[in-house]
Amino acid sequence: MFALIESGSITKYLNGNKGITLGDTQYPRSIYTLWSEAERNAINIYSITFDDTNKKDKQWYINTNQSYAYDASAGTVTATYGTATAKAHADRNFTAQDETDGLGTEGELDYRGLKYNLIQTVKAQAAGELNKTDWYITRNAEKSTAIPSAITTHRDLVRSRQAAMETQITNASNTPALETLYTYTEDSDGVTSRPLAEIPTLD
Repeated sequence: MFALIESGSITKYLNGNKGITLGDTQYPRSIYTLWSEAERNAINIYSITFDDTNKKDKQWYINTNQSYAYDASAGTVTATYGTATAKAHADRNFTAQDETDGLGTEGELDYRGLKYNLIQTVKAQAAGELNKTDWYITRNAEKSTAIPSAITTHRDLVRSRQAAMETQITNASNTPALETLYTYTEDSDGVTSRPLAEIPTLD
C-alpha cells in the first residue's frame, strides 16, 4: 500500500492496482512494482510501513483502527495501532443507572463475557468426547453388557477435566489471565502445552 504526499500531508492512499495522474503526467501501474522507493518518493509517493507493535490477538482484544503518519525528516509513512482494549472477561448486567437511562432492566443480562463463551466451548468439547462412547452406556442399558473399565475411567476423566477447566476459566481474574491460560509454550524437549487443561481423548 502507498500514500501520496502533498504539501507535507497524506492526501490519498493507493493500493497499487492502477496508474495515477499527477499534474499533467500519467504514470502507469508499473511504478508500484518496477520503480525503486527513491524513484517513487521523487514524485511524492511513499510505501506505507505497517507497525503492528500494539496489535493484539482479536480473540481477546479490540484493536483500534490504524492511524497513518508521514515523517518528513525520515521520509516515511507509517501505519500504527493505538492501545487495544481488552474484551470483557465477565458477564455484565444492567445497572440501576442503565435502567434510569432507558438502556435495560436492572439485574438483567446486558452482554456475555469471554468466560461464558469459553466455558460453553469446553462443555461442547467434553460432550463431543463423551458422545464417542455413549453407545457403551446404551448397550449396557439395553443388553446389560458390562461397560469396559477403561471406558468408564476415560469418561470419568473427561468429566473431571471438564470441571477443572471450567474452574480455571472461572477463576481467571481478567482478560490477560484468560489469554495466558490458552497460550501454548514449547519446552526444551519440543513438547507444547498450555496452562489450561485439555479434554482427554481416546487413543
